[in-house]
Amino acid sequence: MRKRTRGILEELSHIGSKNLNDDFLQTTGTNLIESACNLIKRLHETYDAETANDLERRFLNSIRGNNPRKFKVGIDKVKESKR
Repeated sequence: MRKRTRGILEELSHIGSKNLNDDFLQTTGTNLIESACNLIKRLHETYDAETANDLERRFLNSIRGNNPRKFKVGIDKVKESKR
C-alpha cells in the first residue's frame, strides 16, 4: 500500500512540474522570438538594404547552425568597413 501511495504522490508532483516547464518554455520562446524580430527591424533601420539583408541572413543562419560566430563575423565586417 505504501508503495502505491508514494507512486501517486510522485506522479502528482511531476504533473505540476511538466506544466511549469511548458509555461517556461512557451514564455522564453515568445520572448526570444520578439527579441529576434526587434533585432531584425533594428538592422533594417540602421544599415542600408544590402548590409541589413546580409546581417539578417547571417543572424538566421547562426541560429539555424547553432553558431553565433557567423553573425559576429558579419558585424565585424561592417565595423571594419566603417574605419
